[in-house]
Amino acid sequence: MKYTSAEAAKLLRKLNETHAAFKSREEQNTVFVAAIEEILEDARPAYNYEQTQETLAALEQKIRKVKHAINVFNATTQIPGFDLTIDEALVYIPQLSARKRKLAQMALVPPKARINANGYMSKGIVEYRYANYDVEKAASDLSAVSDELARLQVALDVVNNSVTLEIEE
Repeated sequence: MKYTSAEAAKLLRKLNETHAAFKSREEQNTVFVAAIEEILEDARPAYNYEQTQETLAALEQKIRKVKHAINVFNATTQIPGFDLTIDEALVYIPQLSARKRKLAQMALVPPKARINANGYMSKGIVEYRYANYDVEKAASDLSAVSDELARLQVALDVVNNSVTLEIEE
């Protein structure tokens, strides 16, 4: 069946949630406590070992197929306008985000700032802290990185919501 990457990610999330729910129910029902006066069969929770194992194995197989299809799609699908596959972009986006955060801090540094040690000048000497780089260039680079990040995120969103991949049933 054909899915967009976004649809496949939602399917994978749903399968993982279903698997977790089955495992949770299994953990709750594999053992039980009954008082000595109780009829054991009345206290026993509904649980079918073989059916549960088959269901979990089928879910795990489906999860593997969906995850593999997404991985192949990400490794082979190029993002238009960029010389990147999706998996490369998924590495590049956090790198750009980190660079953007760093440049945002650097762009705020004044080129020259007077150091004020607790309101008193240290030994009567006025000290200044200087940026050891071009603050305007950092601000310009911040703008360029922000634009690149936004373009890449939009391009990735377009691919994830329009290009389809095949997942075996």
